[in-house]
Amino acid sequence: METLFTRHDLYIANTPVDIIRDIMDEIHWDSRLIAIVGARGVGKSTLIRQFIRKNYQAYDRSVLYCSLDSVYFSTHTLLDLVETFIMNGGKRLFFDEVHKYSNWSREIKEIYDLYPDIKVVISGSSLLHILNADADLSRRCIRYTMNGLSFREFLRFYKNIDIRKYSLPEIIDNPAPLCSEVNRLCKPVQQFKEYLTYGYYPFYMESVMDYYTRIEQVTNFVIETELPLLRKVDIANIRKIKALVSIIASSIPFEVDASKLSRLIGTGRDTVIEYMQHLEDARIFNLLYSDVRSVGKLTRPDKIYLENANLLYALSSSEVNIGTARETFVVNQLKIKYDVEYGKQQGDFKVDGKYTFEVGGKDKTFSQIAGVRNSFVLSDDIETPLGRRLPIWSVGFIA
Repeated sequence: METLFTRHDLYIANTPVDIIRDIMDEIHWDSRLIAIVGARGVGKSTLIRQFIRKNYQAYDRSVLYCSLDSVYFSTHTLLDLVETFIMNGGKRLFFDEVHKYSNWSREIKEIYDLYPDIKVVISGSSLLHILNADADLSRRCIRYTMNGLSFREFLRFYKNIDIRKYSLPEIIDNPAPLCSEVNRLCKPVQQFKEYLTYGYYPFYMESVMDYYTRIEQVTNFVIETELPLLRKVDIANIRKIKALVSIIASSIPFEVDASKLSRLIGTGRDTVIEYMQHLEDARIFNLLYSDVRSVGKLTRPDKIYLENANLLYALSSSEVNIGTARETFVVNQLKIKYDVEYGKQQGDFKVDGKYTFEVGGKDKTFSQIAGVRNSFVLSDDIETPLGRRLPIWSVGFIA
């Protein structure tokens, strides 16, 4: 166990705490069992280590952070570790990359039942369905989902501009306070264009030159390693899934023709829909449906986007269409807190069954949402609201 503590000390000592995500204060850290899930690269491991560094003294042996992809766990079980940890006064455990450990859910359940005084935080891939795991953890585990940086957080992380969150109703009903503050502190149109191309993933701060390479590596790891491991996808079909991602990344968003896509990548219709759903769970795709209430296991999505605009710029094999980037941004930001549906003929998107949005440039007309109640145009290249025309970047302040 001393080996794990040595690694723990190095991890925590090298973790920066100058900028900390808001989710730090939203998690109820004193709960007995917490799960933090999210796409690879959004900062789950950093968040956990920051919590430890802020709340524990160096070399405190009552707390231990360890990644379960360590070779240590090839010859030791979680139960063995916990028994030794508790005997030596341990109180809180943080298990990162939990999905790399076979039978993790059964052992976590047993730890929860046997040791009521120990607090455990687990972290893993978006593909990891904590509440649907082998053992019934649903009554025991509190789950939190961590997203990439919102536009508001991008301004805070990279531009040192700190602005509070606004709810969507606040932005719609009275956008002037937000827009006035943002325009006072920065050039929002310029910053928005930067955000579309970089900054969704916190690792941009680590290496500007390698940012897109890191995104490609993360995407390849999900497809090549996590899909076979966690969704039992046949390795022989990895190239087909990569082809599907490439097609979506290089296309203007369209109404999905699953049969056509299945022909393009060489697989069955139901299989291509299954792949789409896996990729959404992995936070590579965002799937939109015209009615979220009727979505079934093999329901064909009406529209597909990459999960965020940075993925679009990193993975597209051709020049990125700005209209696609705008729509990708709006879906990404709104889905953090709201249900987003495909609007079909009346606007691009319907949100929470109440608001309808059309997305475009500063000259975008209201023709497609004429007569639609609670409808708005989200326009690029504008700094201030005008009636039902709102700056597109304003929806980036809801998280």
